[in-house]
Amino acid sequence: MCGIFGYVGKRNDAGSLVIDGLKNLEYRGYDSWGIACKTDSKVSIEKDIGKISSIKSEDFSSNCSLAIGHTRWATHGGVTQQNAHPHANGTETIAVVHNGILENYQQLRRDLESKGHEFKSETDTEIIPHMIEEYMKETGDFTSAIKKSCEAFEGRFAFLALHTESNTLVAARRGSPLIIGVGEDGYFIASDIPAFMNHSRLVQYLDDGEMVVTDGESILFSSLKTDEEIQKREIEITWSVEEAQKGEYEHFMLKEIMDQKDSIARAVNQNEEQIETLADAIRNAKGTFLVGCGTAAKACMASEYFFSVISQKHVNFAPASEFKLYHHFLRPESLLIVVSQSGETADVLEAMQIAKSKGSKVLAIVNVEGSTIDREADYSLLINAGPERAVASTKALTGHMAVLMLIAYALDGKLKEGRKVLLETASEINDMLNPRYVDFVESVAERIQDQKDLFIIGKSWNYPMALESAIKIQEVSYVHAEGFAGGELKHGPIALIEEGTPCIALMGDDEVKNDIISNAIELKARGGFIIGIAPENNESFDVWIKVPEAGTAQALVNIIPVQALAYFLAVKRGKDPDMPRNLAKSVTVK
Repeated sequence: MCGIFGYVGKRNDAGSLVIDGLKNLEYRGYDSWGIACKTDSKVSIEKDIGKISSIKSEDFSSNCSLAIGHTRWATHGGVTQQNAHPHANGTETIAVVHNGILENYQQLRRDLESKGHEFKSETDTEIIPHMIEEYMKETGDFTSAIKKSCEAFEGRFAFLALHTESNTLVAARRGSPLIIGVGEDGYFIASDIPAFMNHSRLVQYLDDGEMVVTDGESILFSSLKTDEEIQKREIEITWSVEEAQKGEYEHFMLKEIMDQKDSIARAVNQNEEQIETLADAIRNAKGTFLVGCGTAAKACMASEYFFSVISQKHVNFAPASEFKLYHHFLRPESLLIVVSQSGETADVLEAMQIAKSKGSKVLAIVNVEGSTIDREADYSLLINAGPERAVASTKALTGHMAVLMLIAYALDGKLKEGRKVLLETASEINDMLNPRYVDFVESVAERIQDQKDLFIIGKSWNYPMALESAIKIQEVSYVHAEGFAGGELKHGPIALIEEGTPCIALMGDDEVKNDIISNAIELKARGGFIIGIAPENNESFDVWIKVPEAGTAQALVNIIPVQALAYFLAVKRGKDPDMPRNLAKSVTVK
């Protein structure tokens, strides 16, 4: 969740460089921020609650070539200045920033307190510098003390550490991501690539159970368990700096909604041989499971319908957080399909580990090249959506669905037909997202901005899109929203409808169209204000948001105006759609 970033090298503006990098990681957490700069034999720490976006980087331009920083999403301990990172030992000779959860921190804290250590915060992170200090009494060496500390930690972690008597930046990970940027004048270590994209396009990935030590000129990777040196290859990042910026848009969320003019086509333009290989893996599997979290889970759920309707293939969906309960069904012949934007989602990684422990193969559909899920899967396919900076996922969803639909067509021996359907859909979406259309969606948001409840219905693949619509509206506008299968209305949910309650009906020109129209009429009879998202108008609609008829790809089309509606609801209600409260972009803790 949290964003961490460090630099060591020849530059003497490490402080301002780290502040700027943290601003590019703020989507990972924005409860508080902090920075530690090493100058001569002193570590200076500054931290505070609130967003780092308002902090001036030039205020941290003092002569410093080694610095670490953090932007926090709170887990252990409230949002206070004391709980903000970096954390230091009692003498402030060691500073640490951390992402993850140390599950045994309470016991470790009691042990350290019995040895005279005093703590200033409620966090699990503060344990780390004190543990390092304690082991340095035994080893006399900073890096050796870090390794011994890691042996004592239970849970997932990624942390950066520095010491007043060392000019090295040290990092270690187990479960949570860390990426090294290779620069001309030093090294960067961060939770995510956007932190250093302005300075480096070459990266190296730290894997689980590994440690890295660098003084800015040389770099050494090693195993936390064996001390064995590990060689790493450098990978060039293909994302452009411009893709990671807002450009002409006020918010990343709107930019990323509009990016779908192109991103769906990029997702579809895959290597045909690779798609056929993945289709063969599904065809030959004895039991196929789809897992994801949040928005990615809704892409998986929709894909159950894609595989059923397009290729008559049964697949099983489960939220990744629930997948451990499915392990009884796994066999070496089984296949697990995992879907993730970041490629670092903790619950998805756990699902992969469960599958691998049973000898099953794993197919990954991800957006971030080189991510842990991308590297550890048996098969991997990138959706090529480009950087997604807003917390609310938009273009990654449609990219995931497009790729999964393409595989479903390939499974039925109709890859070329599937590509044609999806490219035509991408072209229709390009035409749809014009200024007049977007303005109309904004006007609909204006009409319902003061409503406290909102409901969405759908059938077939529009049912998971109804659930996804609710997620989008909830997370950015804080309006209470719920999605339902249209046929379930009479089994309870219709009791929630009052006069004027906004109700969105998602539909296409398909075999369930008349069913959804009947459901919309039922809602209207109870006072519902019906917003129809459909290729054709209907007398039951109070407002009609027109979408193209897209056949099997209707789910991709129908979700886009809801994304825009959620965005405008947030803006009109005075909320920041890029940084919704209590949420972070990449969920790397369980």
